[in-house]
Amino acid sequence: MSVTDLPILAMLRTRMQWHQGRQKLLAENVANADMPGFKPRDLASPDLGGRADGLVQPVGARPGTGLAVTSSAHIALSGGADGPGADPRRIKEFEVRPSGNGVNLEDEMMKAGDNQADYQLAASLYQKSLETLKIAIGKR
Repeated sequence: MSVTDLPILAMLRTRMQWHQGRQKLLAENVANADMPGFKPRDLASPDLGGRADGLVQPVGARPGTGLAVTSSAHIALSGGADGPGADPRRIKEFEVRPSGNGVNLEDEMMKAGDNQADYQLAASLYQKSLETLKIAIGKR
């Protein structure tokens, strides 16, 4: 078994690759901010799941199927960003310009900043893990 095949290092590598892919999509969103009819996209978090291709729907998009209420004793779902596990920074509906473009530059820049910080954290953890392994095997 190679040192780089350790589960923690593989997980950090996967996380860094995910952040690189997400940064590419966020950059595409910003680049197409003036394109008529463009809808912003984002990657689903690897630990939260998503569609098979890893993409999530734009903020505010409603999937075609919903939950059916089969009993009056069921608890009603809140239909927006105020439900359990919701991101408080997310608005209920994204603003669509008359041209049909749904990119909000402020949101995209916030996502890009958060993504950069998370990538730097994963890279730092990867580097520290390698340094710890070097100390453990006496190469330092």
